[in-house]
Amino acid sequence: NPMAVEAYDAIKERYDAIHEQQTDILEAKDSLLDTIQEIETKATEQFMDAFNQVRKYFSEVFRSLFTEDDDCDLILLDESNPLESSIEIIAKPKGKRPKSLSQLSGGEKTLTATALLFALYLLKPAPFCIFDVVDAPLDDANIQKFNKLVKKCSEKSHFIIISHNELTMASVDVIYGFYVAETGVSGVRSVGSRHREYQDITV
Repeated sequence: NPMAVEAYDAIKERYDAIHEQQTDILEAKDSLLDTIQEIETKATEQFMDAFNQVRKYFSEVFRSLFTEDDDCDLILLDESNPLESSIEIIAKPKGKRPKSLSQLSGGEKTLTATALLFALYLLKPAPFCIFDVVDAPLDDANIQKFNKLVKKCSEKSHFIIISHNELTMASVDVIYGFYVAETGVSGVRSVGSRHREYQDITV
């Protein structure tokens, strides 16, 4: 077959090109898998560092809102795969041993949620934080604890609090009142001093 050598050369050239492409793809695959593994390792380390810090802050803030004898924790349900694991929130006010957060009172749920939010905030403080009537389920004693915590953190951030509670309004630096100027239209009024009367103003 006088064409065999020519055919062989053509097929070999094609084979060599495909083999080279295959080698490049396999090397790229290995490189990509190594990169993914490196990213996952780094992400897991950063996540665990952040998680442990939040866990510590959560305990500190929780006890400042409840008492020093109260217990709380954040638990990874799958420690072998922390990036995909669910997180269980444990909150046990003194004298109670609830099996789930649903067994807490409305005020206790609010304080627990607030403690978790501030734990995340303390990890990386934001320049502005907004609370929308979070003090509504709280009694006066717990509102004072909440306000004290906000006052302490206001050294690093600006807090905007929407509230109808006089204790909260009395603790802030600046008050703005919102009122109905006419149907469908709201107005804004600067109250000024926090010691002024604000009976006709919703803040």
